[in-house]
Amino acid sequence: MLQEIPKEENGLINKANGLSFEEYKEWLKVKYVESGQTGLVDGWKVPSTTYWLYVDENPVGFGSIRHFLTDALREAGGNIGYGIAPKHRGKGYGKEILGHLLKEASRLGIDSALVTIHLDNVASKAAALANGGVITGQTDERILIWIDTAQKN
Repeated sequence: MLQEIPKEENGLINKANGLSFEEYKEWLKVKYVESGQTGLVDGWKVPSTTYWLYVDENPVGFGSIRHFLTDALREAGGNIGYGIAPKHRGKGYGKEILGHLLKEASRLGIDSALVTIHLDNVASKAAALANGGVITGQTDERILIWIDTAQKN
């Protein structure tokens, strides 16, 4: 699934694309460490936790929650990013994984989560709005949508 999702698409960076199995195992270790970090790492990177969406015991997508935002992430990146493998798109899994990620964000103490979406990413915009999102702004490249996580518990 991670090999099917491009390295970079619609703002999502999939660092696992192209990794060997050994490199993938190391990547997983890094992701685990990142989820337990606090504060800024290396002066810019925020802690994040990665989640997986399985359907019928098969992975179809993944997503990450950034535990807090920097000024840069308020413009591009937001709290939540996710991707669905191309062969599983158009089946409502984007909306589903975003809903799960919002529940997890609430558990992490994030009351309102920002999702930044490329202007031409109609599916992600629809998923965010279907999950209670409110468009609060727009840059030259992205729509800014805030979603109250309290409603997701």
